[in-house]
Amino acid sequence: MTWSLVARDPATGAFGGAVATRFFAVGALCPHADGGVGALATQALINPTFGPRGLRLLREGLPAQQVLEALVSSDPGRAVRQLHLQDSRGGVAVHTGDECVPWCGHLLRDGFSVAGNMLAGPQVLEETARIYESGHDLPFAKRLIRALQAGEAVGGDKRGKQSAALRIHTTEEYPALDLRVDDHADPLAELARLEAVSRERFVHFAGFFATRDKPGGTWDRAVIEAAIQRATAAPAA
Repeated sequence: MTWSLVARDPATGAFGGAVATRFFAVGALCPHADGGVGALATQALINPTFGPRGLRLLREGLPAQQVLEALVSSDPGRAVRQLHLQDSRGGVAVHTGDECVPWCGHLLRDGFSVAGNMLAGPQVLEETARIYESGHDLPFAKRLIRALQAGEAVGGDKRGKQSAALRIHTTEEYPALDLRVDDHADPLAELARLEAVSRERFVHFAGFFATRDKPGGTWDRAVIEAAIQRATAAPAA
């Protein structure tokens, strides 16, 4: 009842996931990521334990395929689950259970994976992948959203639309960007609007947060405000 894209941005090393569905609040349970560790999406008849358990295993250094095998083999409901993930070394692994509702399937590409179930057809994943691959000149967040919009344009979730989400991690455990549209008539359009709003101030402000390497971050409001004004005065990417 969902399709999603899990990817690593080659320009920045950020991990990200984007997802859309005819289901309420997909961002609460489907996409998961951690800076420098990896990203995953758990969907179909969702097993919500896959997210936190998968990230723990990735943090321990297990490659994507071993993480997937550990999660799937532990689940007696594996036939109705879908899971795809990527590790910090570029490994990608995907599981689509034999009893997921058709159309269902997945695609593996260099640096990303796409998976979905209850879709209008394979063209949804094919077009999502095509547009993602051709969008290397876009900022990562916009690239993820536009890819899903392309999949939606050729059918998307065959039941319709309801929610969408975007989650991006750079170097930290907390997200660099975490956007959710939980219940909306046109969730991907709303997700794109929120992403544009985030670039007005939030993404610039977030550059001053405390990090692993700089525990205090920057807290001088004058310095922060001046930097935001400089950034927002420049032409948008």
